[in-house]
Amino acid sequence: MPRTHETPSPLDQRRAGVLLHPTSLPGPGPVGTLGLDALRFVEFLQAAGLTVWQMLPLSQPHDDGSPYQCMSVNAGNIDLICQRSLVEWGWLDATDEDIGRRNPFHCEQLRLARQGFLAVAEDSEREGFQHFVQQHAHWLEDYALYLALKQEHGGRPWWQWDAALRDRHTGALHKVRKRLDEVLDQYRFEQYVFYRQWGLLKEAANARGILLFGDMPIFVAHDSADVWAHRCLFDLDDAGQPRSVAGVPPDYFSATGQRWGNPHYDWTRMQAEGFQWWIERIASQLELVDLMRIDHFRGFEAYWSIPADEPTAMNGQWVEAPGEALFRTLKQRFGRLPLVAEDLGVITPEVEALRDGFGLPGMKILQFAFEGGADNPYLPHAHESNCVVYTGTHDNDTTVGWFQSCDEGLRNHVLDYLGQPAEPMPWPLVRSAFASVARLAVVPLQDLLGLDARHRMNVPGTTEGNWTWRFTWDQFEDGLDEKVRAMAAMYGRTPQAKSEG
Repeated sequence: MPRTHETPSPLDQRRAGVLLHPTSLPGPGPVGTLGLDALRFVEFLQAAGLTVWQMLPLSQPHDDGSPYQCMSVNAGNIDLICQRSLVEWGWLDATDEDIGRRNPFHCEQLRLARQGFLAVAEDSEREGFQHFVQQHAHWLEDYALYLALKQEHGGRPWWQWDAALRDRHTGALHKVRKRLDEVLDQYRFEQYVFYRQWGLLKEAANARGILLFGDMPIFVAHDSADVWAHRCLFDLDDAGQPRSVAGVPPDYFSATGQRWGNPHYDWTRMQAEGFQWWIERIASQLELVDLMRIDHFRGFEAYWSIPADEPTAMNGQWVEAPGEALFRTLKQRFGRLPLVAEDLGVITPEVEALRDGFGLPGMKILQFAFEGGADNPYLPHAHESNCVVYTGTHDNDTTVGWFQSCDEGLRNHVLDYLGQPAEPMPWPLVRSAFASVARLAVVPLQDLLGLDARHRMNVPGTTEGNWTWRFTWDQFEDGLDEKVRAMAAMYGRTPQAKSEG
């Protein structure tokens, strides 16, 4: 159902939460799943007085595992599907063990689960599957076709497929649908299972007063079902190659900037179509989460456009984007937007005006606060209420790792600002986040567990060893939930559980 103008905002009251991607949950498989450990984590959040679980994008990643470069903006990561639930539903035999990462093109365990579903599913379950397929057809059919064709082409990107399929000739696609009907239905089933399991987790979380806080990258991977199916909405040539790609200009951190390589949108075409693609994308994500961060928000005001043949980001240019028209359209469709703007880095007055004009909270990172003087906007005394404060994000070191990496002068400055606390790091920074006037404080789980740099999630600019961190339950010290709950209560971050609409 579309949200209305009367829908309350999740940030109408002070809250605290934890940042943890579900793949980091413990369990017997290669990544965490939406099973018992996910429910146990929800119960920990409730016991700790925390009412927000923030996570990274949930979409199906490519081989590098990055949740920010996915095969679809809507399709869920099948690695998160819990085997135990499939057994409990009677669709899978307990002996069909899940070994290793699931191949998104052919997963034997999920193939067996579908066979079990076809054999024993109740009428209500079959109807639920059909309803899911119909409700999500606007992206599901293209995603299933994309997977099937990518597999047949040896995993090659869509622009290297046979021309008739690359260019989506109607007759060629009709033949594929007919020939691969069974394969396509398997991919539909896998997404149905993901969405069903996620829905049960969200229901359990919301019943305990926990809101799920998602993450939406602004750009889309070139090799994705979205770009293949909607080429006219992207700045591509006749062969499907980008004319320009996304990134950020040279700055203090990189003399050549960052060349991300995502194709840019054809914003003129998108606006002419009433931003329907964005409406469908937001609606799909709000089915999964209660609140959502938009990554690289400044790109909605103006984006750094790099000619596709340039090897670095140095020779790009700023191009204005129709952000105001987009968010006005989204507000008309959804009412009050449950969005948070990732507004880190060099932000212009125009970007601030776009963010503030739609009442979107921004972000404050405490690890960024202590360089420079007293006018650093990340310092707690400079925060405003309509923002989200973090000790650090998935792209930062853990707070312990960060503090250990600071030189002695900076460490002393941090401790002086925080009042020479007796508590060891990371707790002074966690306490500072909770004490902030920001209505939402979010702390990575690594910080609640006091973990060092060996436990960080991602190192930007690197491609090895990221996105793999997982915690274990024995890392939780006795009484951690009581300690966090007392801190949340002290700083007014334990709202009464109630329906969020």
